[in-house]
Amino acid sequence: MWTKPYGKTGKNVSVIGFGGMRFAQPADLDGSAELVHYAHSKGINYLDTAPFYCDDKSEEIMGRAIRGMKRESFFISTKSMAATGDELRAGLDRSLKRLGVQRIDFFHIWCLLQPNKLQERIDGGAIAAALRAKEEGLITHLVVSTHLNGADNAAVLASGLFEGITIGYNALNFPFRGQTLDAAQQYQVGVVTMNPLGGGLIPRNAERLAFLKGPQDRDVVQAAIRFNVSQPAITCALVGFANKAEVDQAVAAVENFTPYPPEHIERVKANIGANFEGFCTGCGYCLPCPADLQIPKLMDAFNQRILDGKDEAMTDRLKWHWGIGPDAAAACVECGDCETACTQHLPIRERLRTIAAFAQK
Repeated sequence: MWTKPYGKTGKNVSVIGFGGMRFAQPADLDGSAELVHYAHSKGINYLDTAPFYCDDKSEEIMGRAIRGMKRESFFISTKSMAATGDELRAGLDRSLKRLGVQRIDFFHIWCLLQPNKLQERIDGGAIAAALRAKEEGLITHLVVSTHLNGADNAAVLASGLFEGITIGYNALNFPFRGQTLDAAQQYQVGVVTMNPLGGGLIPRNAERLAFLKGPQDRDVVQAAIRFNVSQPAITCALVGFANKAEVDQAVAAVENFTPYPPEHIERVKANIGANFEGFCTGCGYCLPCPADLQIPKLMDAFNQRILDGKDEAMTDRLKWHWGIGPDAAAACVECGDCETACTQHLPIRERLRTIAAFAQK
């Protein structure tokens, strides 16, 4: 398995990570743990979990799996969204117990959905508690998981608090996160990407996304994974596995693979705009909005509707990825500044009205 250095930590991490959020039968602890063992046997050494994943069974599954593995052969990652120091420490102690380890290799300050959330974790004492736990040897590396855009992530990394960052990044949403990769290289921190397959949108739209494939690629799943791991700033792409075939598919994507040259990456990025009429590329020229609307996030959610053909894809994206509701779009004052600035001449106001209508449902 191909590995990359995780920032300045001295750790070499497999470029495919095990995302512990999609076990097919989480109540079957032994069967699920066997899947982790199988992935580990294929060279995957970055195991990511969190409280609440898979009916709150994911940490237990990982704990059962790693008790049979040499401690130096894997890195365990878990998370806390606690705002206060006491809550974070209680959650950390619970995670340590469930995982059956004495330390967490990569402990995430989790689920930053708005720029002010980091300051809330600082003011509430969560960051201080995490740093104390690190001094005690309970945490090896303090890292962060966010759903912020690139500029906001750059500000998070500029704080100097974190040795790595986990972000949603794929061939469809890269414009929102490009600055994150630039900042990660600047500060020499590790980057783990979640949703490299766009939450399933990429394989479900394989024909429309066929341009993702390079001459080495068998299918768009391979292409999407390779798009991520070919980029120098990205350390590891997390894939949520439900069975051994999915492990094999992800591992095959990086076996004997020569990373794409930069020109291929840029060609893929250019094709997103060229091949998707009406698809927002997240350039951000629509900002600032006089009503303070987060237009790129709202348009990203509308992208999901275009791709999936379902309203639920849009509303789920708003709720679970961006942490906002469709009612946010109702603040639009119809000034039209965003449409004037939009390089793709998208009907932004009409889309905002469509989104806002779901607040009444």
